[in-house]
Amino acid sequence: MADRLLTVQQVAERLGTGVRFARRLIEERRIEYVKVGRHVRISERAVDAYVTANTVRPALRRLRSVA
Repeated sequence: MADRLLTVQQVAERLGTGVRFARRLIEERRIEYVKVGRHVRISERAVDAYVTANTVRPALRRLRSVA
């Protein structure tokens, strides 16, 4: 099954951000994209990879030992 290509608007909706942020990701080359003529498209896989790469895991808290 082929990976679906999303518009900038669709990427912004999927990330829960504005279009301006999605365009900045493209401009700064922080997300992989495809040029289709003069149009820019982003694969679903690239959006998932961006989210995974920028996910911050919670730190494990160490219990203080009672001395």
